[in-house]
Amino acid sequence: MSRIRWYQAGFRPFVVGFSPLSFVRPIAGQRRRQLLFWKMLFSAKAILFDMDGVLMDSTPSVERVWRAWATAHGLDPDSIAAQAHGRRSIETIRAVAPELDAEKENVAVEQMEIDDKEGVTALPGAARLLAHLPNDRFAIVTSATRPLAVARLAYAGIPVPQHTITAEDVSHGKPSPEPFLKGAALLGFAPADCLVFEDTPAGISSARAAGMHAVALRTTYPVDQLQAAHAIIRNLADVKAKLREQLLIVEVDSIPL
Repeated sequence: MSRIRWYQAGFRPFVVGFSPLSFVRPIAGQRRRQLLFWKMLFSAKAILFDMDGVLMDSTPSVERVWRAWATAHGLDPDSIAAQAHGRRSIETIRAVAPELDAEKENVAVEQMEIDDKEGVTALPGAARLLAHLPNDRFAIVTSATRPLAVARLAYAGIPVPQHTITAEDVSHGKPSPEPFLKGAALLGFAPADCLVFEDTPAGISSARAAGMHAVALRTTYPVDQLQAAHAIIRNLADVKAKLREQLLIVEVDSIPL
């Protein structure tokens, strides 16, 4: 079962479950400044990564596509773009335009997303972290289809991993726990032994419903919408992981919740 330990940077660890007290320390050139992060240690047997907003920045592409699709159908582009992150595209279509043929529209949206590669780049720390993990200890669990996932990974310069769960592999997408439960099963580990990295409220809800610890990245949503996560970080550059006695020891620089 995964475990968490909290540290105040430069201080002794304290018991999980107590609210950490904020404190200040001198910063060169300033009188005082509040600490910007906590050191947190997670132990797990496997890691499950969302893709968009975690491994790569695809937000410009996602919003261009969904705004164009919404405009073409006489829908509110701002509202549609805000709902599209972290969900399977077919579920977004069903939610916002139930009168349309969702299967047909989904094919069109998928191709638009595959064709729109401008600005799709790897996020800081993503390639480094994946390169340091054993192939059998991590998987991508994404709401994208497999062709879209392969395309975006290529655009970002990230190798396609050995294990992936994509939109076609599940009947119910995030926030259902099904995607992460299937990711754990694919790797052969119990859900409680998996640590999840996510960037959306829907993804965090999915991980929590699956019985997993979740670390949120503030790459897509503001911090106040990520409070259900066990920790919040800037990006994967704030993460270090080592395999030690069959456990992954994962250190993160977490923003105080």
